[in-house]
Amino acid sequence: MKTTNLYLRFQKHLCSQRARLLLLCFCLGLGALAFIGFMTRDQGGFVTHEWGTFTSVQGGDGVLLDWRPLKSSQLPKFVYDWQHPGLKRQAVGAGSPFTKAGLITLQRMETPVIYFYSKNKQNVDVTVDFPKGTITEWYPQATKIGPSVTPASPAIVKLDQYAHKVGAKPTFTFASFTSTPSTPQSRAQWGHIEILPTKQGADAAASLLFDKSGSHYFAARETDANYLEMSSLNPTNPIPEHEKFIFYRGAGNFPTPLRVTMANNTVSVANTGTERLTHLFLLGLENRAGQFKQIDQLAPGETKTFQMNTADYAEPVQKLSARLGKNMAESLVSEGLYQREAIAMVNTWKDSWFEEDGLRVLYILPRAWTDSTLPLRIDPAPHELVRVMVGRAEILTPAREEKISTSLVKAHAGDNAATTELIAEFKQLGRFAEPALRLATRNSGTEINQTAWKLFQISAQPQSEYE
Repeated sequence: MKTTNLYLRFQKHLCSQRARLLLLCFCLGLGALAFIGFMTRDQGGFVTHEWGTFTSVQGGDGVLLDWRPLKSSQLPKFVYDWQHPGLKRQAVGAGSPFTKAGLITLQRMETPVIYFYSKNKQNVDVTVDFPKGTITEWYPQATKIGPSVTPASPAIVKLDQYAHKVGAKPTFTFASFTSTPSTPQSRAQWGHIEILPTKQGADAAASLLFDKSGSHYFAARETDANYLEMSSLNPTNPIPEHEKFIFYRGAGNFPTPLRVTMANNTVSVANTGTERLTHLFLLGLENRAGQFKQIDQLAPGETKTFQMNTADYAEPVQKLSARLGKNMAESLVSEGLYQREAIAMVNTWKDSWFEEDGLRVLYILPRAWTDSTLPLRIDPAPHELVRVMVGRAEILTPAREEKISTSLVKAHAGDNAATTELIAEFKQLGRFAEPALRLATRNSGTEINQTAWKLFQISAQPQSEYE
């Protein structure tokens, strides 16, 4: 009897030990699964970096000017815009179709590109809103782009007409079931973008599109970012599109948090925003020489003044461009971009930033300003999101305004030398010629204005057409 009781007690103890052991194994298993799940998510995560530029034009009084470039800034022909948006889309709203040659606005959002970095294959959705502007160009093809509509096919339109004749309610349409929904917001959305692992990069690289144009596009590819793959969304051409980034551009009417004024040779740079401005570069160039001054930061409400005399523009443009480009790249890296991304951005814009005659300020826009002006959503969310936008304030100086005004009076009086000089001035100003003309003629009479616009139109033609 005692032996039996001892055996039962031992068996009970053994069962409890087994139960505890099983419980311990179960807990360890749950912990292991949780750890594995965490590691899987960690290994499956990705990093997203973005850079771009917002450009505005103003006179020496600091007032922003309406402007438009005469042509899009040398984009490849395969980039989508509202003249060839694809998928039968039609732009809606005032000024349609939305093109940079047709819009007159205060800001140009130029060449934002979004890079992705991942060890593993990822599928992501990206949405960019531009509530105070319009997205004018993009690549790859966007799942949604707006504001736009996609008209129904003629067959569906006829079917709806017949349905309404036989008694269908006016609110019912077959088009609502077959057409791509309209996109009323100023928005671009790319769905189901595949971030390709490194081992698939060679195949994607071989399928990248090229053409002879696009100097402000291809330099952005020179990074270590993953290649991206996305459906063309075209049922008649299902070949996927590949790129190393998501690209888009736009224009809008809103201020940037920097005001620059100039009187004589004194330039005042003021922070009109609520966030600190960093990495500011005041640059003056004329006749392939110039100088620049670097400002580490500018607190909200703070103003700093500098002397910028063209007589002091002594550094050759090539040397100045290399030195300023290095400083700018270092500033971009300090804001979170990778080294090759920063170099790619500088190489994209160095001919425009560092070599065009004129006076300008380049600076890093606050992240809070960028997120408010250009909300970005990525699903699933990246482990790291870096957004670095550069503001460019192009200053049409009082001296340049006076030069154009004086030449206009002489040209109107029949001075051929002044006419030739003015046409050359407009051609040199390029996309900034129209706001310069408006600034110089704001107090002129009707006849002077007519002469000015006539010469402006001549300057926009190929040289052989007016020689």
